[in-house]
Amino acid sequence: MTVARNNVRPLNPRTIVKLDRVVEPAKTAVPHHLDRDCRGVVSVLSRIGDKWSVLVSVLLADGPRRFNELKRMIGGVSQRMLTLTLRGLERDGHVTRTVFPTIPPRVDYELTEQGRDLIKPMQALGEWALAHLPAIEKARTKFDSIHDRD
Repeated sequence: MTVARNNVRPLNPRTIVKLDRVVEPAKTAVPHHLDRDCRGVVSVLSRIGDKWSVLVSVLLADGPRRFNELKRMIGGVSQRMLTLTLRGLERDGHVTRTVFPTIPPRVDYELTEQGRDLIKPMQALGEWALAHLPAIEKARTKFDSIHDRD
């Protein structure tokens, strides 16, 4: 922990806390295997929690779609971002990419079994967000009024 002179450590621009003593980090930190597991979970959650990945996955839940079809349906996503999102989902095993040897080549994207399993928790999280949105907005408004945020 970094402590400023006089044992004062700013938490945010409006708050200063005077510390009575400096606390040393625990000698028994998180075991290495747990740290590694956490990093793995974070990497998975960052992929499936990305807004574009969620939208693409939900759209693919109805069946295979072509790249331009997805782009039109999502709106606001750049071609590059959609490409990166689809590659990431494919790399993680959530989506398959099938190229059909036609002229021009036809490419379909489809959820794998693993990707279809992911839809249920995504829907549950979406339902939770909708159910709690009024309370969250109220809490945000209260926080912003206390902390002078616009």
